[in-house]
Amino acid sequence: MTRLRTVVTIVALLVCSPIAARADVVLDWNAITVSTLGSQGQNPFAQARLLAITQLAVFEAVNAITGEYEPYLGTVVAPVGASADAAAVTAAYRVLKNYLPLAPDLDPAYAASLALIPDGPAKIGGIAAGEAAAAQMIALRVDDGSSPPQFYLPESIAPGVWQLTPSCPAPGGVFFQWQNMTPFGVRSTPGSQAWIAQFAPRRPPALTSRRYAKDYNEVLRVGDVSSDLTERPQDRADVARFYAASSPGFVFNLAARQVAVAEGSSLSENARTLALLNMASNDSLVASFWTKYHYKLWRPETAIHEGDQDGNAKTDADPTFMPYILTPCFPSYPSNHGSGSDGAAEVLRRVFGAGGHDITIANPAVPGLTFHYTRFSQITDDISDARVYGGIHFRFDQDAGSDLGRDVATYVYRHNLRRAKHSHDDDDDEGEHEHEHHRRSRPRN
Repeated sequence: MTRLRTVVTIVALLVCSPIAARADVVLDWNAITVSTLGSQGQNPFAQARLLAITQLAVFEAVNAITGEYEPYLGTVVAPVGASADAAAVTAAYRVLKNYLPLAPDLDPAYAASLALIPDGPAKIGGIAAGEAAAAQMIALRVDDGSSPPQFYLPESIAPGVWQLTPSCPAPGGVFFQWQNMTPFGVRSTPGSQAWIAQFAPRRPPALTSRRYAKDYNEVLRVGDVSSDLTERPQDRADVARFYAASSPGFVFNLAARQVAVAEGSSLSENARTLALLNMASNDSLVASFWTKYHYKLWRPETAIHEGDQDGNAKTDADPTFMPYILTPCFPSYPSNHGSGSDGAAEVLRRVFGAGGHDITIANPAVPGLTFHYTRFSQITDDISDARVYGGIHFRFDQDAGSDLGRDVATYVYRHNLRRAKHSHDDDDDEGEHEHEHHRRSRPRN
């Protein structure tokens, strides 16, 4: 009973606070989802997958009642007059309860949310719709390639080839299976000819190229643990530490909730936006992992330790180089954070416009740091800097990841959850905000 009172009190405080005064249960349960995933120790890639499953279940449950958009599953049927609030709450709860059954606050949070919805047939019908949407989304993602874990061991020690770094376990590079995971919104299979033609980035710069030397020397200068303030100013050190601990899912769902409240978006609109955001971010990470393990480019710390072996006269080796933040255990090109973040940001740009927003990003895991943004691109620019100033990525990794994320998000937005044909509203707003991308060369197999 004490826990229930606590959760009810927290929900009431959130509803009454200025920033959440116009929030709805879709936004509330998105916040609960992100918080639960973090507290249960889910890595950024598991977060992306579970956020996509949860938000698609919420969307499908709500849309079965409102009918404003084309469905994702198309098999959830809701009784006439069912409560969309009850449907959204139940869908999110059931997905989270399935994957994280030991999360301590889910049951009291669910009880608190349902307690705010009047009892009756509408509530019962909404709960049934939420149960059905969650069950069908969970069933759809069984055997989707996200498990069991697979690892990769380098097959060569040639210059430029990825090698294990200090964070690596003995079996080798992690999340090797993630490249084969079934996407949520992209219809082609990662690595297929159709997928490569649409999404795969060009090859990373040759080790002997001017671009490689330029980006090598940038990370050597600004990314070492001992880089001084003239090379890595305090604000760049701050973003490096902050975004090392803040996943794309955490950052952009937080941003989406704030902008949705400011815009006064409807429950149905919020369900769709969050579903698209998390589909795009997850699928961008799948694409990024395929590209990483396709090119297998070494990380900066390996490259800089062996800079005298790369054939480039403009890259001096420094065997003492140590990155400011810990290097993740998989190849460098492209940046996962760049891919997942720009995928999410591109959806938000298309939904809400590029700028004119009031976004505050803070993370209890990194106390004392708070960032204010007015444009989604300001967030992704900081993330790009964070990985370079953190010493774990070349700038061309970030650029390729950003392009990849935007390309995937553009596809996801255009081909999923479109406004229903019977709607009189115009949802074809790509042209208003759309990035124009230069055609990029594709890899050859």
